[in-house]
Amino acid sequence: MSLEQVLISLALLLILATVASKVSTSLGVPSLVLFIAIGALAGSEGPGNIEFWDPPLAQTIGTIALAFILFSGGLDTSWESIKPVLPHGLALSTVGVAITAVAVALFADLVLDFTLLEGLLLGSIVSSTDAAAVFSVLRSKGIRLKGNLRPLLELESGSNDPMAVFLTIGFTGLLLDPSRSGLALVPFFLRQMAVGGLVGYLAGRLLPMMLNRLRLDYEGLYPVFTTAVVLLTYGGTSALGGNGFLAVYLCGIVAGTYPFIHRGSLRRFHDGLAWLVQIAMFLTLGLLVFPSELVPVIGSGTLVALFLILVARPISVLVCLAPSRKMSVREKALIGWVGLRGAVPIILATFPLVAGIGKAHEMFNMVFFIVVTSVVLQGPLIPLFARLLGLQSTRPETPPYPIGLLADVGDKNLVEFDIDQNSPIIGKRIVNLGLPASGLIVLLHRDGDFLVPSGSTTIEAGDRLLVLTDIEFLPTIQSRLGSQGRCQRP
Repeated sequence: MSLEQVLISLALLLILATVASKVSTSLGVPSLVLFIAIGALAGSEGPGNIEFWDPPLAQTIGTIALAFILFSGGLDTSWESIKPVLPHGLALSTVGVAITAVAVALFADLVLDFTLLEGLLLGSIVSSTDAAAVFSVLRSKGIRLKGNLRPLLELESGSNDPMAVFLTIGFTGLLLDPSRSGLALVPFFLRQMAVGGLVGYLAGRLLPMMLNRLRLDYEGLYPVFTTAVVLLTYGGTSALGGNGFLAVYLCGIVAGTYPFIHRGSLRRFHDGLAWLVQIAMFLTLGLLVFPSELVPVIGSGTLVALFLILVARPISVLVCLAPSRKMSVREKALIGWVGLRGAVPIILATFPLVAGIGKAHEMFNMVFFIVVTSVVLQGPLIPLFARLLGLQSTRPETPPYPIGLLADVGDKNLVEFDIDQNSPIIGKRIVNLGLPASGLIVLLHRDGDFLVPSGSTTIEAGDRLLVLTDIEFLPTIQSRLGSQGRCQRP
């Protein structure tokens, strides 16, 4: 293909993927299914007839993409929201991943033609979950979850990839060298997590300081700098023997807790970049799959997928959340069901391919089938389960605020307040609310429309107010408005 043909093909694939994201929202199907389908249709067995079989390149693209996706996810994560669920989230992302891997390994050893070590590799590959798939389904159906379910799922899915990567690399190494002892994984695990955690924290702490001190002449250079920091954090951590995925995710979380220049625009840039690399990753993985080769693994893939959904995932959730007395059985049941698999298992399935493991090709096709089955089977039922279990929140979905408003507000906070039917401020004008001077109502959402209020604007039942304030004045504003606020991160 000529350069022009490559560019045209790439542009068309990106446009199709972008349109597919809109279609996926309408259908309530996670976008990853449509992205992968587009890649498969563009492949050598589809009408696109693009021949592609390069597992090392696919692994490289997936690794880089995942680094940026995790950094963006960390940057968007609110420390205040995940702090209450930190112990449970970390338990699910470490112990839960290990339990899932072991359960799948035992099943593959007993039911399928896999050795225990091969089963451990397969279980490790499919052990991580994907929050994006879950929340795309919930968002498309307009469903919000009660309590701390959403932050717990976000924390688990954002932090369980490093453990899955560690186990996949570790068991791949054991299969390549059977003489090695499994105990060798213990120091490997400690080094991976310690180095990854330390470098990630330091990078996240230094990033806001460097951004605030640089004072670059051109705003467009700030995204270039943060992009370089992500690559340096991942590459440097991996070179030191640490887990680069843990480092970039932690870097994003830590950096997001501090104010820095152009924070809003940088978050939007990395969100867009994460979507771009995610689409590129899915398309690449779709091209790597030959649909005809999935037919022989339908039986075994279905068995593993059902065992993963109905047995392995629920057991790991029950074990990890057993110490929690505050979490109800219904909440644990929903968490057990929403463990959707995403792109990470498919990326990890390229590791045995590149390493030349005996059953690597069969394993790759099985993992691909398991991921698609998980998303297609579990995804559409999540809203139904949330309603049946009584875990659907009645609070309406937060409206999409005008993007320019949530740009850079320095060290101030944007706080959202709902005015219910019994609020004491209904019928009052804003000027008479007695708000402190640092509490400014910058936007009012009423009947689906956004209004920029003035002092003479009268408050009505059902209004949603967005207030710009310093954090120390928040209790006073909550008292004046008679409502508990929710911080909206700029």
